[in-house]
Amino acid sequence: MRKSYRVKKEAEFQTVFTKGKSCANRQFVVYMLEKPGQIHFRVGISVGKKIGNAVARNWVKRRIRQTLTDLKPQLKQDCDFLVIARPTVAWMSTAEVKKHLSHVLRLAKVLPANNKAKSEELQK
Repeated sequence: MRKSYRVKKEAEFQTVFTKGKSCANRQFVVYMLEKPGQIHFRVGISVGKKIGNAVARNWVKRRIRQTLTDLKPQLKQDCDFLVIARPTVAWMSTAEVKKHLSHVLRLAKVLPANNKAKSEELQK
């Protein structure tokens, strides 16, 4: 995912965190802040030290980025969102990460609800 699709600065993270709406499941928390007029979505990924060492955290971040790249055409374009991974993600397979992240993105209304069949198709 290109740098233009990332939330990088601490101030931007804090804005989404404080002003955005949150949705969660047991594996992920997603904060979403709508930004009308923005050309494409931006995402920030946070993986805490409870998940494991640097290798495990980077593994989780790569899986999250890959899932978002796969879902990119269906994601809402005019928003910033943060994905926070919870400790249970460390033991999940790539398919499970995709399934649970798609679920929480649908809850946050970043991914349309009618794309459930498409997201399941992508998992295969």
